[in-house]
Amino acid sequence: MRKTLYIQLLLLSVVIGAITFVISLVVISWLPKVASEEGERIDAIYLFTSIICIVIFAIVAAVTIYAMFKFRAKPGELEDGKPIHGHTGIEIMWTLIPTILVTAIGIWSAIVVVQNDDLPDDHRIVAVQAQQFAWSFTYNDERDGLGGMQVGELVVRVNEPLELHMTSPDVIHAFWVPEWRQKQDVVPGITTFYRITPTEEGVFPIICTELCGLGHSVMRNQVRVLNDEAFEAWATEIRSAVDGGGETLGKSVFQNQGCAACHALADAGATGAIGPDLDSVLTGQSAEAIRQSIVDPNAVISEGFAEGVMPPYGAVPEDQLEALVDYLATAVGDGS
Repeated sequence: MRKTLYIQLLLLSVVIGAITFVISLVVISWLPKVASEEGERIDAIYLFTSIICIVIFAIVAAVTIYAMFKFRAKPGELEDGKPIHGHTGIEIMWTLIPTILVTAIGIWSAIVVVQNDDLPDDHRIVAVQAQQFAWSFTYNDERDGLGGMQVGELVVRVNEPLELHMTSPDVIHAFWVPEWRQKQDVVPGITTFYRITPTEEGVFPIICTELCGLGHSVMRNQVRVLNDEAFEAWATEIRSAVDGGGETLGKSVFQNQGCAACHALADAGATGAIGPDLDSVLTGQSAEAIRQSIVDPNAVISEGFAEGVMPPYGAVPEDQLEALVDYLATAVGDGS
């Protein structure tokens, strides 16, 4: 009798487990395609943990369903069930097995954390500044002739180990690329680190996942993962923009520094609505006034906007700042 019961419960558990597995891990795609070496390790833990949960759920569901039909009260039965004493062996088993499983998950996770933090000495370093409500990226090493270049879009080589040194001048932000799986807070006053090795080419979203103010929902950017040839072409384009100066550099700075996330500017194809429409508020303004509106945004507040909507001025190389001012003066001001 007991053997028959165990067989029935086992078969029911297998059926429930199979159905749950197919629905939760095959039919439904919970996560986007993984695109980093570190993300593959994280997904392996996710799969391992999911399978454990499915097995436990199947066993509990099977016992519950079996008990509902086997031990349900018959019509007319009103008395309470007979008191029973717990089974010591079963209690030890359902304490010991979860302890082993949770310990296994913890050990594996610790190993993955160490592996994901271990990058070769020649990895690329990029400084990231998260500021209400934009991201900026500075290439700190001299490879590819990008030393000191500050841009508003993260562009990296596929399969090249990368370390982001992240800072914030205002509030807490969080850097997250779903396809890379890892997420890291960006905290004022300290530098946090994000280590990753992209394995898939493409364009992936950068999302701030820490509520950081009025424009939090638009604090998005993108990372472009390129092959060697495409990356070299991009690096050449950036160097040419800097060497060319003037309008070319200024427009590049406007687009790369996240200005378009908050402001509209027809010449740059920007449609942001968090801050004033630059085509309106800067028309007729001198270069000096435009510069002041960038470095001291609360000096003059546009009608309909409150003080503090535009974040404090962040560090932008002087040549890029001058190019931005000249570009805006030409695009919407009188240039005087």
